[in-house]
Amino acid sequence: MDQTKTPRFSIIVPVYNRRDEVEDLLRSLSSQTVKNFETIIVEDGSTDPCEDIVRRYAPDSNSRYIGRRNEGRSYARNAGIDDASGEYLVFFDSDCVIPDNYFEILSDSLDKRYVDCFGGPDSAHESFTAVQRAINFAMTSFLTTGGIRGGKRSLEKFTPRSFNMGFSRKVAERIGGFREMFSEDIDISTRIKEAGFTIALIPEAKVWHKRRVDFRKFFRQVHVFGMSRITLKELYPGSLKVVHTLPAVAVVIGVMLLLLGIFVSPWWLLPIGVYFAAILIAAYVSTRSVRIAVLSLPASFIQIAGYGTGFLRAWFTNIVLGRGRDVSREISMRRGK
Repeated sequence: MDQTKTPRFSIIVPVYNRRDEVEDLLRSLSSQTVKNFETIIVEDGSTDPCEDIVRRYAPDSNSRYIGRRNEGRSYARNAGIDDASGEYLVFFDSDCVIPDNYFEILSDSLDKRYVDCFGGPDSAHESFTAVQRAINFAMTSFLTTGGIRGGKRSLEKFTPRSFNMGFSRKVAERIGGFREMFSEDIDISTRIKEAGFTIALIPEAKVWHKRRVDFRKFFRQVHVFGMSRITLKELYPGSLKVVHTLPAVAVVIGVMLLLLGIFVSPWWLLPIGVYFAAILIAAYVSTRSVRIAVLSLPASFIQIAGYGTGFLRAWFTNIVLGRGRDVSREISMRRGK
């Protein structure tokens, strides 16, 4: 890329102690077929910084490094926005790997149809571990909460997520940056919608998302996702839809069926068995791997249980008991430099 030419896209990636992931991400950006972008790695107070890696890949990925004290990923993204020069601001997570033709696809799509904000899907690369691919299935399958995340076959209208999204500089100037809170990407997507900007899913502009490397970390992640839905409800009262309550309902019904199966008749467990059989079959059809299909069973259980219990916990604490965190403080944003 001509360094004197203003890039069309400014890639912004917040990082906290993810050296290996940053190297994989920058390696993939170095191999893009179209390089009309700059890359801004914003280190959020890491104890194991990656500045040397960013410097090494700078010539091929047009990357630069910003080091900051630890404040949170939203503040890190906002620092990248302040430093960016591109027409579009593109956000990836550090655990993403970008297909070689991503920016070729993105450029062609935006040339044909301008939108103010866009997002793309995520999937698992064949090189990822079996657990990561099983978790990816759980996160994207229509049989789990994949239908809630927003997409072509979703139960909810598409909502761009920060692992693969972008918006124009005009959007940033109008609505500001990210707010430090749970599900900050849903929050900013909601503000973009409410401001009247156009939003589109670009299905071909996918990223490979590594996800969590073990089930314990995965449970913590989805538990927080469930809790964040209640925070979003407090911010946007009309945002909570019936579909968002389904994992919590599934947890309650699942516990009831288990109790009935234990104390009344094992036939009460049949619906649970049918559901997990459907997951097993769908996972095998999707991955063509028996091992990944089997691992998709605990991954899907953790996905539903983690999200559902997080939702119920926050609903009881925040709504029933009124002991939730101060929402105005939760969403406060300080554009730290």
